[in-house]
Amino acid sequence: MSLLSSARVMAVGTVASRATGFLRTAVLAAVLGVASVGDAFNVANTAPNIVYELLLGGILTSVVVPLLVRATRDGVEQGRAYAQRLLTLTLFGLGGAVLLLVLAAPLLIGVYQRSGTPTYDLTVLLARFFLPQVLFYGLGAVMGAWLNTQGVFGAPMWAPVLNNLVVVATGLLFLLVPGPARLTAGTITPTQTTVLGVGVTLGILVQTLALVPSLRATGLSLRPRFDLRGTGLRQAGRLARWTGVFVVGNQVSIAVVVRLAGGHGVDGRGYTAYVSAFVLWQLPHAVVAVSLITALLPAMSRAAAEDRTDELRRRLDEGLRLSVSILVPAAAALVVLGRPVGVLVFAHGRTTGDQARFIGDVLAVMAVGLVAFSAYQLQARAFYALQDTRTPALVNVAVNGFAIVADLVLYAVLPPDLTVLGLAAGQSGSYLLGAALCTRVLARRVPHDPAGHVLRTTVRCLLATTPPALGALLVVVLAGRVAGDGLLATLAGGGLGGAVLVGGYVVLARRVRVPEVAVLIDPVLSRLGARR
Repeated sequence: MSLLSSARVMAVGTVASRATGFLRTAVLAAVLGVASVGDAFNVANTAPNIVYELLLGGILTSVVVPLLVRATRDGVEQGRAYAQRLLTLTLFGLGGAVLLLVLAAPLLIGVYQRSGTPTYDLTVLLARFFLPQVLFYGLGAVMGAWLNTQGVFGAPMWAPVLNNLVVVATGLLFLLVPGPARLTAGTITPTQTTVLGVGVTLGILVQTLALVPSLRATGLSLRPRFDLRGTGLRQAGRLARWTGVFVVGNQVSIAVVVRLAGGHGVDGRGYTAYVSAFVLWQLPHAVVAVSLITALLPAMSRAAAEDRTDELRRRLDEGLRLSVSILVPAAAALVVLGRPVGVLVFAHGRTTGDQARFIGDVLAVMAVGLVAFSAYQLQARAFYALQDTRTPALVNVAVNGFAIVADLVLYAVLPPDLTVLGLAAGQSGSYLLGAALCTRVLARRVPHDPAGHVLRTTVRCLLATTPPALGALLVVVLAGRVAGDGLLATLAGGGLGGAVLVGGYVVLARRVRVPEVAVLIDPVLSRLGARR
């Protein structure tokens, strides 16, 4: 299966996953609001993700796929045995860690929230419900890595849809549970808390179990294996040392964001607003770059294992060009249409129109770093394919160091109601730095493919995006002045602006000869009978 075909399969699943993820986020925002209970929920729900990344997540995403590919080169049975050992280590290692984490939840949450704040006790209680997710995340990641090495991409991309649907059902059930008229961290009932905690964790469990049928179809049984000596797992540990540096840097940066976003006391403009914008911001990256990364990593790992650096570079540049051709206009759309998108998704229930528009503003600032972030992530995978975890770790230290300094400076100089916008700006700036550093360092390791022309594609995409983006901005501004900032007016302006941007980009991209755009849209035009 070609890179584009594999990416298309995953993109369909990712679109379904992110669409239901939008629904999940919108339902939770409407049910919980973006202050008090919403902030407690999001901080507590962030904790298992942070802990998982610290304990194992970074290792699994950067090291395991290349090692599984190399193990399978010696025979599919050797690869299955290697995967079984990884699952065994994950089950018992993370299982023990979860027990300790649940007991230590107050200490963990104390890193992100000050003890004694109005939401602290609720955050700790919800964290105890959510922390078992760490185990399910780990098992699911190993299962997904094995499936990817076997060319099975659909199941890992579709499984999160089930998780999102379970959480949506949990939110709706939450509405049916008797509770106070004014929901706050101090008035939420024990039954409401239990429904929320159990339902959200159940979603992650269902997501993990959904991979089992595909796993068995590849011939991998789930029996534990304890014959760990002489199996090469020590190599994973060596590679993971620098991955640990990478992950710790990320989590320190996240901890700073969580602490600063919740430290200004402005309701509706805290951590929940940041997280809500981040969920929207991730969509184009997830649909495009994550799909390409998942398809590319096994192929790049095989090329690196066979010392074919020219093939590795060719694959990487193909992924970068495809990514840029979609993400440049996507980033422009998020900048121009941030407010309409925020209103469409979040202006419901306990989230007001003003709060939703602020989320859109945060999204627009984040979008500035979208293309750079995806390029940075794609290039980091090239280092992982070469089994070099040191270089991306050092680059990431610089990236997170920049983000932390920028966040602290902007937090000090901006008024409290704009703090989260400053945090978003720090994030975008750090990704621009990361892409620049990765590009420079990787060029020394893997020679450029003369047929690549990633820079040329990027420039052409910018030329094709700028005029329609300005036209879309004009439409949104005029719609606001003529019809006001009501829900229908905002959505109408956003819809018209989006049509101008997308249509204009497709036309201009073909005029300035961006071949990746033709590759992406010609199959659609062919099916519609409109091929030139």
